[in-house]
Amino acid sequence: ICTLFTGQTSKEGIFMRYSYEFKRKCVEMYYQGLYPDTPEGIGSTEFHRTIREWVRIEEACGPEALKHKGQNKVWSPEDKYALVVRVLAGESYTAVALSVGISKGMLYQWVRKYKIYGYNGLISKPKGRKSKDPDMKKIGTRAPKKLNESEYEELIRLRAENEVIKKEIALREEKEAAQLKAKKQRSSNNSVKKDTH
Repeated sequence: ICTLFTGQTSKEGIFMRYSYEFKRKCVEMYYQGLYPDTPEGIGSTEFHRTIREWVRIEEACGPEALKHKGQNKVWSPEDKYALVVRVLAGESYTAVALSVGISKGMLYQWVRKYKIYGYNGLISKPKGRKSKDPDMKKIGTRAPKKLNESEYEELIRLRAENEVIKKEIALREEKEAAQLKAKKQRSSNNSVKKDTH
């Protein structure tokens, strides 16, 4: 479940993709205190940072996580929203992105769109140019309909709020229990003092 996008922009602005075997080799070398030669078109600092990220992914999710999966997955608005909520509830972009195998940048875009446009900002726009002929409709492609704030979105938001409330209640109960314990301690200390007089 934890694959991470590994494309890096080269000097020419082309995306570089690394094979699973190459990533595994880099991670193994890293554990031996080594780095492989930096590929052409990318700075060594950037490349070394990418390798450290692969190491973190593998440690968190296992070696399978380094295979290209998350980046090519089609994310539904509900899936995106579930991740946005985790960020809004206080989880870091890095932790959330690593947990599902997407780049931090992609997650950042979703959160930004959600903050500006709400749930509708998470609906993917159909790709390609609009047809000049209004009667020409592509077969099998339908533009996603605009949604009002869905019940699903509301449910996830309520769940996130519920978690926050639960934590607050637990902290309050802990505090009250500690105060009660201290109070009992004081009263038992006072009764001991009275008995000794």
